[in-house]
Amino acid sequence: MPNYRRTYIPGGTYFFTVTLQDRQSDFLTRYIDTLRDAVRRVHQARPLTIDAWCVLPDHLHAIWTLPQYDTDYSGRWREIKKVFSKTVIAMEGLARDATICQQRFWEHAITSEQDFRNHMDYVHYNPVKHGWVNAVKDWPYSTFHRSVKEGVYPEDWGGKGVVDIRAGER
Repeated sequence: MPNYRRTYIPGGTYFFTVTLQDRQSDFLTRYIDTLRDAVRRVHQARPLTIDAWCVLPDHLHAIWTLPQYDTDYSGRWREIKKVFSKTVIAMEGLARDATICQQRFWEHAITSEQDFRNHMDYVHYNPVKHGWVNAVKDWPYSTFHRSVKEGVYPEDWGGKGVVDIRAGER
């Protein structure tokens, strides 16, 4: 196994990809309210700013900014995945030791305003990229709708014409 080292920047902004163990599963969207509750609970206990979020059936992308002196995004993800997994296991009647989420996650420390914009685009365009919808506005599990209300994106942004977003898991 490679010796992977995470980057921890106090008050940093990070892009994340979190995936389910079974990439054929739809647990993230099927149990979207359970996921939202897990995020809400962790957010209340350990504040953070959710800059962007998009949940697909088998994986999600997020951009978070941590409080000024805080670096512990790993602990937050651990708790979100634990709360979500325990609830799904109980609702599905699975063995208590079943694995719902992959143990690890992918993160990237945002390095500039352009990097932030690129990753925002990547997060919001992901349902189109994976063929779930033809336009970003048609995917319900995304902060794109909030970003439209805030004037960050026009409502018609992100149809099939967007092809080269320089961000994501590279």
